[in-house]
Amino acid sequence: MRLSTRNQLAGTIVEVSLGTVMATVKVRLDGGDQIVTSSITRDAAVDLGLQQGQPATVFIKSTEVAIGVE
Repeated sequence: MRLSTRNQLAGTIVEVSLGTVMATVKVRLDGGDQIVTSSITRDAAVDLGLQQGQPATVFIKSTEVAIGVE
């Protein structure tokens, strides 16, 4: 598969929470303890067969990135 998205982060799915319409998927990034959380449709999560322990790639494409500090 070839994609234009350059921000690709490899990891492992640590949690899949299926709601009525939406799903929340948590992926622990390789090489550390950072977790990225994604909200996708329930149908997409089921169609992809997402399961805990499964390797996955997180694709990030955004027109805005916000930073906050204390």
